[in-house]
Amino acid sequence: MANFEVVREDKGEISVLNVHGYLDAHTAPDFENALTKLLQENRFKIVVNLNGLQYISSAGLGVFMGFIEEVRENSGDIKLAEVSQKVFKVFDLLGFPSLYEFYEKASEAIVKFTN
Repeated sequence: MANFEVVREDKGEISVLNVHGYLDAHTAPDFENALTKLLQENRFKIVVNLNGLQYISSAGLGVFMGFIEEVRENSGDIKLAEVSQKVFKVFDLLGFPSLYEFYEKASEAIVKFTN
């Protein structure tokens, strides 16, 4: 079983999800649960820090797509930060950079919400 962990950190009205390990069909429900919990708490300003992510599959990418509409309907956004080159290539192939904002550092993504 692939190793996967999501650690949540709230910074004011912004929630940071630190993702570690492999995001695939087996672990996507864990990530989905973390996002669902944020939405249930009316937390729509989300930064996903992917510096610990080693692999993402289409199932993992699907989780992002499944939540973005509801988040944006509530004046929020999901910003991605600290993506490794290897993982970014997968996002890039599927056109994510035109849908999502990518940042070098999680702190930069957080600042974008406060401006």
